[in-house]
Parts: sequence; structure tokens; C-alpha cells
Amino acid sequence: MVEVDEKTLRQIQMVQLEMLEEVDRICKKCNIHYNIIAGTLLGAIRHGGYIPWDDDADVAMMRTEYEKFRKACRTELDKSRFYFQDHRNTKGYRWGYGKLRRKDTLFLREFQEHMPYRQGICIDVFPLDAVPNNYFLRSLKNFECFCVRKILWSKVGKIADKNFLKRQWFKILDKIPEKQIFKYYHGMIRRAGRKKTRMVRILTFPTPNDEWGYYRSWYENSTDIVFEGITFRGIKDYDSYLSFKFGEYMTLPPMEKRKVHPVSKLIIGNEVWE
Repeated sequence: MVEVDEKTLRQIQMVQLEMLEEVDRICKKCNIHYNIIAGTLLGAIRHGGYIPWDDDADVAMMRTEYEKFRKACRTELDKSRFYFQDHRNTKGYRWGYGKLRRKDTLFLREFQEHMPYRQGICIDVFPLDAVPNNYFLRSLKNFECFCVRKILWSKVGKIADKNFLKRQWFKILDKIPEKQIFKYYHGMIRRAGRKKTRMVRILTFPTPNDEWGYYRSWYENSTDIVFEGITFRGIKDYDSYLSFKFGEYMTLPPMEKRKVHPVSKLIIGNEVWE
């Protein structure tokens, strides 16, 4: 495993910052609405930039905006530096959201070394889809999302999970044809688009509490947020959003929870860590 020290982590963050700027540039040019979210927004509010121990960055868009962004990347993305991945353009890609990655880098996550696609340093680009207003129906939707997420994860889970029985279960789930999983996932997207509800979520990513969704209005109402001295778009009512997601978000977590993702190999420019 690679020991990521503070200097190396800062290098990773600065590469990701380039990608955040590229997202912002494309979105401004193509009139696409986005927000920095999750730990990236928390870092902006609490630290003025990256959370010191954070090694990722997150952007979210409503589904229609996400599809516009995917299309824009074909013509507007600086392909000399970056590439965009999702399951529709990258064979073997198992996630229900996109990643913008930096060329000439490698960020090889532990237990994902066998995944058959390029794994440069990345930021996550999340699409948001509607979920039911009714709590019971939203709970059922959450179970559906959980099942699809675990099936997609099975390619990694059959190796990564510490529990022997779970690894065997993931091996069974991994036999489900990838084409069928994503056919079902696209059906979920179509059904979600039939009605504009007050709550939305990333369908293949867990929610932080028992509400099983986030308020649409948070993502629809944005403002300028300064992150690492650069202005991006972020959730205007960040206090409500961050309190909902993190609780007492201005309080630093204990040291044992300040973790980076385990990495088996890292390349930035001419530097290699193994």
C-alpha cells in the first residue's frame, strides 16, 4: 500500500482542483447548472478549501444537466489533459455516475486493480434523480437502490469484503450480466423522470440518514462558493444541507475517522508511489 503523506495528498488535491476548474469552465460555456457538494462543499465552508485529509472532490447535477454535461464533454473537454468516464463510454465501468480523470496520472484503489479501465486521479460527477415524496415509497426506492448498488459493487466486493460469506455472495451477484444491470438502472432513471418530486438522490450512492433523499431545492438554488481561492457554484442553503448530511459539521471528526482511500499505486507526472 502507498503511504500518502501530506505533501503527496496536496499534490492529489491540486490535480483535482484542475478538474473542478474544467467542470466549471464547461458548465459556464454550455449553461449547465452544477454544485460542489458533500466533503467539497464542507471543506469550502469549514476550511476555505480542501478538508486537510480529503482525497476526493464531488460535483452534482440534476439528471437533465448531467446529460448535457456528458454531451458537452465530447466537444468541449480539454482532451489533452482530461477524460470523462461513465458506464456508457467505458467498458467494465461499474458505477452509476461519472468520473472526470486527469491524463498521465494513476490513482489505483486497493482491490480495484483488476478493473479493466484507466484509473487516473479523478473527481466524481453525480447525477441526481427524483425519489418519491411518500416516505414509505421512498424507503422502498432506497432498497431498490441498495440492491442495484451492491450488484454493481460485486466485481470489487467479491475481493474486498472482509467477510467470507459476503465475498461468496458477491461472487454470485457478479454473475449477473453487466448489460442487464444497466438496462435495469436506465429503467430506474426513466421512472424517476416521470414526476418532479421535492426530493432527489444519487441512485447508486448511499444516503446519510433515514430520509433516503435530499431536498431538490438545495440543488436548484446555488450561489458562488470560494474553494481554494477559486469561485465555484455551490448550494446556497449550505447550512441546512451540511447539517442534514454531517450533523455538527463545523466540529472536526476524531483522528481515527480522518482517513484517505487506500491506494496500491499512485502516479503524478514523473513521480511514482507503490
